[in-house]
Amino acid sequence: MGSTVETSELRHIIEVQKLKEKIRSIRRLVLETAHNENAHLGSSLSCLEIIATLYFLKMRHTPYEPLWKDRDRFVLSKGHAALALYAVLAEMGYIQREELRTFKKLGSRLQGHPDLRVPGVEAPSGSLGQGLSIGVGMALGIRMNGSRSRVYVLMGDGECDEGQVWEAMMTAAHLKLSNLVLIIDRNGWQLDGRTEEVKKKVPLKAKIESFGWEVYTVNGHDVQKIVEVLDYAEHSEGPVAIIAYTKKGHGVPFIEDTNGGHKIRLNDEQYLAALKELEAYGGGL
Repeated sequence: MGSTVETSELRHIIEVQKLKEKIRSIRRLVLETAHNENAHLGSSLSCLEIIATLYFLKMRHTPYEPLWKDRDRFVLSKGHAALALYAVLAEMGYIQREELRTFKKLGSRLQGHPDLRVPGVEAPSGSLGQGLSIGVGMALGIRMNGSRSRVYVLMGDGECDEGQVWEAMMTAAHLKLSNLVLIIDRNGWQLDGRTEEVKKKVPLKAKIESFGWEVYTVNGHDVQKIVEVLDYAEHSEGPVAIIAYTKKGHGVPFIEDTNGGHKIRLNDEQYLAALKELEAYGGGL
């Protein structure tokens, strides 16, 4: 028995290490795309590890059959971080890497917010605060159909300003949607500045718990910890929220933990500096 456990743990360690290498590749795709076109780079980099961990290590899905009925669903509520999702989908094989060059171009399906024309995209999102409501509907429908599929919603902390978010939380808890996981990208920034200066969120964990949710906190850039907390979430009897503490612009020092990368097109000097950082430090992994 002990040998079996040790083998399982070793396999898990290897999988996490392989994912870290993939994230380096995905981060390069994000930087290349932001060098070619304006992008919400800061927001994309803050949630990159979260999205990659879901797609590579946790969710049941297949790029060969994007609409497989028993797949897990992912909803990117913070739609302005679409570049991170597109890069992960490209690495997974849902779309070709070369298509990232068309990002936000006229006629491209890779626009600044997720579009249902893109294989692997489950819901369009743009107006913030709506993703959790979509996830609640998906989770309820999946349960009614007797499926084992799970729904993961990634939301920005600034979205907590929206009343619809809290209405959806109340509904999910009332329905005991144990197949629903909300991940909040807690990077501390929103369009108009620091989240606590715009509208106080603290104590965020206690507020969500008061709505009847099970809540965990995690370092949103630590793949190992993200996997562990997602494992815990699978055993809950109701909806689970994960507050993932991150840095906006993670891995790119000149925009890290600022609003400087809110919408930016990297010039040649910035792009080379970002690549140098990626090669030297592995993007902070």
